[in-house]
Amino acid sequence: MSEPASPWVQMVPGIHRQTIASGPQMMQMQVRLERGSHLPEHHHPHEQLTYVISGRLRMRLGGVDRELGPGQSLYIDSNVPHAVDTLEDALVIDTFSPPREDLLAQDRELSAVES
Repeated sequence: MSEPASPWVQMVPGIHRQTIASGPQMMQMQVRLERGSHLPEHHHPHEQLTYVISGRLRMRLGGVDRELGPGQSLYIDSNVPHAVDTLEDALVIDTFSPPREDLLAQDRELSAVES
């Protein structure tokens, strides 16, 4: 039996995330990004892998810009500042270790409101 899908959550205008799965050591979410959207620079103690399913992104990682397209991925080490500019509508998969408890708590709050 599968768990009900987590809600889509707006991170910033034009960028929405949905948790796919989570466990004790990692979590995974999908992110829809609209062309022209921007995720401001931030950092967190979690390691992150970003995999681009479709579209194109410019990711700034530790002050260095990298463009990513379909089939490409990027590793982001713990506490490294990073930001995203969306060059084309995109769908990505982000995996975090350990799980982002802040995002999972937000999912639980939104699910409780919707039920």
